[in-house]
Amino acid sequence: MSLRLPYLISDGMVLQRNKQVNIWGWAEPGELVTVNFLGKSYTAVADHLGKWKVTLPSMDAGGPYFMEIKCQHYAVTIKDILIGDVWVCSGQSNMVLPMERVIDLYPEEFDDCNIPLIRQFTVPDRYNFKGPQEELEGGSWDVLSKETLLKFSAVGYFFAKAIYKKYNVPIGLIKACVGGTPIEAWMSNDIVYKFIENPDEFEKLKDDSYIESVSKEQETKIKAWFDYLDTHDIGLNSKPSFFDENCSTSDWKIVTIPATWKEMGLGSTIGVVWFRKEIDIPSCMAANPAKLYLGTIVDSDFTYVNGKLVGSTSYRYPPRKYNIPAGLLKEGKNTIVVRVISNDGNGEFVKGKEYKIFIGDFKIDLKGQWLCKVGVKSPEPLPPQTFWQYKPTGLYNGMIAPLLNYNIKGIIWYQGESNTDRPEGYCKKLCDLVEDWRKKWGDSSLPFLYVQLANFMEAKPQPCESNWARLREEQRRALLHLDNVGMAVAIDLGEWNDLHPSNKKDVGERLALLAQKVAYGEKDLVASGPLYRSMKIEGNKIILEFSELGSGLVAKEGGMLKHFAIAGKDKKFVWANAIIKDNKVVVWHDSIQNPVYVRYAWADNPEGANLYNKEGLPASPFTTEDEI
Repeated sequence: MSLRLPYLISDGMVLQRNKQVNIWGWAEPGELVTVNFLGKSYTAVADHLGKWKVTLPSMDAGGPYFMEIKCQHYAVTIKDILIGDVWVCSGQSNMVLPMERVIDLYPEEFDDCNIPLIRQFTVPDRYNFKGPQEELEGGSWDVLSKETLLKFSAVGYFFAKAIYKKYNVPIGLIKACVGGTPIEAWMSNDIVYKFIENPDEFEKLKDDSYIESVSKEQETKIKAWFDYLDTHDIGLNSKPSFFDENCSTSDWKIVTIPATWKEMGLGSTIGVVWFRKEIDIPSCMAANPAKLYLGTIVDSDFTYVNGKLVGSTSYRYPPRKYNIPAGLLKEGKNTIVVRVISNDGNGEFVKGKEYKIFIGDFKIDLKGQWLCKVGVKSPEPLPPQTFWQYKPTGLYNGMIAPLLNYNIKGIIWYQGESNTDRPEGYCKKLCDLVEDWRKKWGDSSLPFLYVQLANFMEAKPQPCESNWARLREEQRRALLHLDNVGMAVAIDLGEWNDLHPSNKKDVGERLALLAQKVAYGEKDLVASGPLYRSMKIEGNKIILEFSELGSGLVAKEGGMLKHFAIAGKDKKFVWANAIIKDNKVVVWHDSIQNPVYVRYAWADNPEGANLYNKEGLPASPFTTEDEI
């Protein structure tokens, strides 16, 4: 075929309104290409490499339309084109997280999602270290409906829906995000060199044979590790096997679930541990399809009901939500057996999650007593694996560079968890990424909206250091260095026991609120919670001033403000008294007569932090320290 188009230029696409729009592709060198759209024709001649591009004028929102692109011996028609606002959704797993993972929390969305003017293009995961790529490996536009809802990014979906309902224009989402990725993976070579600590290793990434040999060696070791477990697991190799209904459990140990390995008395067992529970199923559930929820499990599992495998999950984060087919459950005694593989001895059934078997509103709680038995112990933990997609520049080259010809309204970004091991310098990295992407897209004021990290992990009773708090502070400080950006505070939307909290609706809607102000010109809108601005010391008190006050500061649910800490020059922080006075916050502690610093919500999980504005938006965590 002499005419080829990028995957983005395809049926169902959304073109950016009120901006010039590029249409591009490849043809035979020297060939004349004609683009017919909305009654006008545009032409280009393919260069010596076969590349061609035409630029359409700025257009108003509308559609659906069709476009004809043709050359001498070939023509293609692109159908169902909309003109509206296009947003790139990028970052790591909390942006990836699909509606399928949270639909239990939002079942009403099935009745309110037939919005054909919202579309999503999913960029295939791809890394490349040799340089920016011109084209994606695949992808197509999905029109929002009941049939496609579950694969939409949950944050992107709620963001798009809020924007659509506010402005009634088509919305296109380009989902370009990969779980577990640090910010460096999304940086171009033009800026990442400032942050690379091992240039020699970085250069090696450009050698395909190096990546292939390392991957092959690691895969061989990993396969051997799992093969060892399968070969030596008495639970798989005994007759009957441990998942068999007739398996004897006379020598199994009683444990309580949910709990960690150590809490169960398993120590640091690396390898396979089997768990078994008998339950009585009433006649109303027997033979009917049901659902089985087993919280989250560290690390991987194979789950059986009455001897039949009903589901498995290969890593620790996804919730275990398995369907039990009709006919499997029977009245009376039934068995649930879970084969858990612990990669490093830190196995766990995570607390605070749902463990149940249910049909509709009828459920049987599975928390409490189970039986367990070790199937096999491994002498070594699971061998390490290199995730190449985490390496610098790879995802920029493979997933962002091919998008740069496509004009967009702005970017929403949810990333940072994978940089919490070394949070220092993240502000500079984020600022450089924003400015570089803007330069690459040819728009120095391209709106960039991002999510500050949510609360996570167990709450601590006393003030302490926290890499998560430091990363949030780096994110907050980026606001001081960039124009046309917004930060959605999510410090009240996380879950202590889940890196991927389910409340994505408030995240998406807070991003949409910021978009109204930053991207849509509603400058007077209160789109953020209070942001720390300045401090002054008066005697033994520190007076804090904030921007984004809205209608005024409040302590949510009344009472004293919580999670303020104060310190003298020794930086030994203690919990402080804090009150709102004249839309400022006054902080003190009777034991500190010469205060120097204040921190707010400075913790992995600052449970109870309650400074908000009257519009109901939470204040960002912060520290008054100049150097952190």
